[in-house]
Amino acid sequence: MTEKQRFEHLLVVTSSKKFLENKAYAQEIPFFICPYLATDANKMNKLISNLVKKLKEKQITVLHLNLYDTCLEILAEKKVLSWIIKNEASKAKDQIKELLQNSLDIEKYVIPHIRKFTDKADYDLIFVSGMGEVYPYIRAHNFLNNLQSTIKSKPMLMFFPGDYTHSLEKGSVLELFGKLTDDRYYRAFDIFDIKAESL
Repeated sequence: MTEKQRFEHLLVVTSSKKFLENKAYAQEIPFFICPYLATDANKMNKLISNLVKKLKEKQITVLHLNLYDTCLEILAEKKVLSWIIKNEASKAKDQIKELLQNSLDIEKYVIPHIRKFTDKADYDLIFVSGMGEVYPYIRAHNFLNNLQSTIKSKPMLMFFPGDYTHSLEKGSVLELFGKLTDDRYYRAFDIFDIKAESL
């Protein structure tokens, strides 16, 4: 799929009434994955920006959550960001990693932080990006499992730098960067498996 075809497919699917009202996958959590090559990260960031603009022209509001920005906001609120910046070079990596993992606990801090936006914002769908930048402090399957408690009715599309594969042997598996197996995650659908002509 070319970059143009990928954009056109995403625009058709995410702007369709059937998708926005979750009629394509009735009774299922409306979570979708947009896998892409990690080397295409810059192209994908541009695509996301253009997609948000095009959807806005169609009076469709996107709440775009960049997990990297979200994590920086949480660290700043907890007053540990400046300490990390100042001490990262002189402290052991394990110490910094432990501090980040504790400060960015999904259930305690990340999901409640996101809920502050989802509770107040008026939106039609959610885009989630930045998963590659927050690894290994945040793992995709853990994030998605916890996000289910916050987002249930509006569709959520995660842009994932890697593969989302399906097989009888392994089930559905998220592979970050196409190399690091995150874990099995069964509840999301590959956005490119949706047939645009059926919407």
